[in-house]
Amino acid sequence: MIKQIAKNIWEISKEGKMNVPGIVFASEALMNDIKKDKTLEQINNVAMLPGIVKKSIAMPDAHQGYGFPVGGVAAFDLKTGIISPGGIGYDINCGVRLLVSNLDKKEFLKKRKEVIHQIKRDVPSGVGRGGEFKLDDKEINQVLESGVSWAVSKGFGNKRDIENCEDSGCIPGADAKKVSQKARGRGRNQLGTLGAGNHFLEVQEVEKIFDEEIANVFGLKKEGQIVVLIHSGSRGLGHQTASDYIKAMENAYGFSHLPDRELASAPIESQLAKDYLGAMRAAANFAFVNRHLMMCKVRGAFKSYFPKSKLDLVYDIAHNIAKFEEFEVDGFKRELCVHRKGATRSFGIGRKELPKIYQKTGQPIFIPGSMGTYSYVLVGTNESANISFSSTAHGAGRVLSRTYAKKHISIEKVKKQLKEHDVYIEANSEKGMVEEAPEAYKDVNEVVRVSHELGIGNLVVRLKPLAVIKG
Repeated sequence: MIKQIAKNIWEISKEGKMNVPGIVFASEALMNDIKKDKTLEQINNVAMLPGIVKKSIAMPDAHQGYGFPVGGVAAFDLKTGIISPGGIGYDINCGVRLLVSNLDKKEFLKKRKEVIHQIKRDVPSGVGRGGEFKLDDKEINQVLESGVSWAVSKGFGNKRDIENCEDSGCIPGADAKKVSQKARGRGRNQLGTLGAGNHFLEVQEVEKIFDEEIANVFGLKKEGQIVVLIHSGSRGLGHQTASDYIKAMENAYGFSHLPDRELASAPIESQLAKDYLGAMRAAANFAFVNRHLMMCKVRGAFKSYFPKSKLDLVYDIAHNIAKFEEFEVDGFKRELCVHRKGATRSFGIGRKELPKIYQKTGQPIFIPGSMGTYSYVLVGTNESANISFSSTAHGAGRVLSRTYAKKHISIEKVKKQLKEHDVYIEANSEKGMVEEAPEAYKDVNEVVRVSHELGIGNLVVRLKPLAVIKG
């Protein structure tokens, strides 16, 4: 049974085999959307997993996923808890990176189509598409274990790009040996590529500033400033890694004891869990490098048309990941394994994991809207540690399945909407555009409002799209 216990907070009472209650952060409007699929059932199921601490959480953008809901967060005890690939996702370290430029909207619009054409040529997109970076075994091992520092050592990007990346673009404990040859084969030529689905590359303008002081630290200095948001992940390598370990965990531990087969898991202290963590971290490093190389291509495309342009990295954040982090629980500090599946880490002031530049502000958070709608920059808070294990939403969150969208939304309607909002788009397929239509998603403005009101991620800047590249 679910009931509202405070503004924007709903509780699913602990009952039956649940070890903890479920908590949903949502307005009444968002809750109506969340109830349309199996999200609440999945929150219940996660609450039954061994070693879960305090609560099974769903973010304002939550919707049905594999095992965990997308927008699901759960923390597990390191002795009694589990690790579950379904709590991280197939697209390991699907995430976003924001670049700020020294250009304004007026300048950019003069060359909008030309720049987007160039980026589309330079950054391959679409299902299975490969790029120019084809790695041998030695190099792919370096990518998996060294992350972004590998790319910088090859002349792509700079030291500041490493610093302004979650985990400095390399999660410690990555083990390339734990990534299968099949996974390596799928990722070998996919670095620097966008992929398909909800992945995108978007040129935006700073449309409204809510917190000038923090925005200035992030490099977002004025309305009309041009920024670029890149959303992609670990491509086929991450997907295969998830598949490999889901199968291995099913074989080793079965699933008859689970409320849902999709929650296949292994005890955190087991060798299989350690192997998966090594592989997951390696796939996450691959994703960091993937976004980094796309960023370098975007910089080059802008330079072609705006020779004096500069595009600086604000931050790069992961959405699908498990991290070992310290929190205070019932008055005691504990290290926990926090699963974030379609959720953004929201660290506040002073967290040692943050780059020095953001120690006094909290971390930048990016919440993209659906195609053609607003995106937002938020900032992490100290309060979120108690409320949500330092987590907030990661996007608008689907409300219509891709199948339903294809049947009920016309390409003409999508094109008309984008034209009305003066958004130029280049996409590989009309089918992909329909699947990602704005009405297939929740209202990102409402998602962000709930995050801000709860204090799990506070408003800094609103971004308006000017041009979109979709796979």
